[in-house]
Amino acid sequence: MRSTPESERWVICPVCSKPNPEGTRFCEYCWGAAISQDNPLTSEELERELERLEDRLKLRRKIKYGIVGVGALALIGIILYSLFWFSDTIFKPPEEMNSDPLPGEWSMFRRNLSRSGSTGTEIPEGTLKWVFDTGGPIHSSPAVVNGSVYFGSRDYHLYAVNAESGSEEWSYKTGSWVESSPSVAGGKVFFGSNDGNCYTLDMNTGEELWIFETAFPVRSSPAIANDRVYFGSDDYFLYCLDTSNGELYWDFDSGSPAYSSPAVSNGILYIGSGNGYSYALNSMTGQRRLRYKTHYAVYSSPAISEGTVYFTTTNGIISAVDGKARTMWREHEIKHWWVQVWAAGVPGIPKPPPQSGFVWSLSLRRPQTSTPVIKNGVMYLGSDDLVVAIDIETQETIWEFKTGGNVRSSPALIDSVLIVGSEDGKLYAINAETGEKVWDYQTGGKISSSPAVVDGVVYIGSFDGKLYAIE
Repeated sequence: MRSTPESERWVICPVCSKPNPEGTRFCEYCWGAAISQDNPLTSEELERELERLEDRLKLRRKIKYGIVGVGALALIGIILYSLFWFSDTIFKPPEEMNSDPLPGEWSMFRRNLSRSGSTGTEIPEGTLKWVFDTGGPIHSSPAVVNGSVYFGSRDYHLYAVNAESGSEEWSYKTGSWVESSPSVAGGKVFFGSNDGNCYTLDMNTGEELWIFETAFPVRSSPAIANDRVYFGSDDYFLYCLDTSNGELYWDFDSGSPAYSSPAVSNGILYIGSGNGYSYALNSMTGQRRLRYKTHYAVYSSPAISEGTVYFTTTNGIISAVDGKARTMWREHEIKHWWVQVWAAGVPGIPKPPPQSGFVWSLSLRRPQTSTPVIKNGVMYLGSDDLVVAIDIETQETIWEFKTGGNVRSSPALIDSVLIVGSEDGKLYAINAETGEKVWDYQTGGKISSSPAVVDGVVYIGSFDGKLYAIE
């Protein structure tokens, strides 16, 4: 507390709050501030007034420091939020998060994590090797590892069959159809069932290791990367689990049934959705990086080639997207109003830019559910009853091959031959350069399963309930 000089009556400077003897016209302590002579104070009154002024000064300091502190915390929070959501500074996706199966393996849907559907040079010739009969239609696409073929059936079972002879090694019964395509890694088989569960079995014995329950069917095919398994469920969520015990790492609400099978490249996970958006997430944290507006449902799996991700919608639109792009804050909400104002011709409003990640878009004007395969700058995919080859650089159609039914099967590319099934019941081999048929094989039912090709043998399921091996 300030000391008070000995005097009978005092006046206080309105600027520096220091006492001056009564009668002082200008403050002795600051820049000569004029002092009012009204209400002079006694020494006792001055003591109390100085204490009050000191308390008020302390309070002001606390408020000032509090405002500065809150502002600093808010600024730090904004910086951290921006770094977390709009940069890779805090949680950088692990670029080593990729998978390329060994020669002689087709260990998951579309062969690998980037869903390439391309491998090898040994071309099948269209001769039946063996047939394995199940009790229901087969939509699940096979995985082939270590001489065994793994696939599901609508008879509720997952099967392991000897790749050479077609004899059953083991089977496992679930509570509903098995339409999910299995993935094999680390001695385990991972797959979903329409009973809402994701199952993990021992690949050699079929012994149940663990089960993860969701609320609705699991038709998405799992992707395995390092010690994590990723899959979607019709309960709208994408799940990331520990492969060893099924413990949940994170989940992500996609906004609609997550039927699309995820793809992973350079630590970034891509998945389509039925709500008109597709997503890119950090594979380790589930943090959303990109929310890309496709306008229509994407039930096929993304395909990745040289850093570009390709999504195909149910009405035949192909979107090429920068795989490392990030959505800006409230981008789609802001752009909605920006487009309205620009379209109204308001002066000074520039044309809205393309959404984040946009590379190009192409409409085939036909229904589309097939996942494309991409090689040497050419995209091959099924569209309605056609198999189409498209030049990625020009987006021009190179050739079209017509089948007798819808092509929901996703093609596999073996050297210069494309292998794909059709709902006309045929498995086709097509010259990838010319679009001419090399051979076809007629099954007893429609084909929506996608082929797996290992060591010159095609493995494909049919709605006649049979798995075919064709060499």
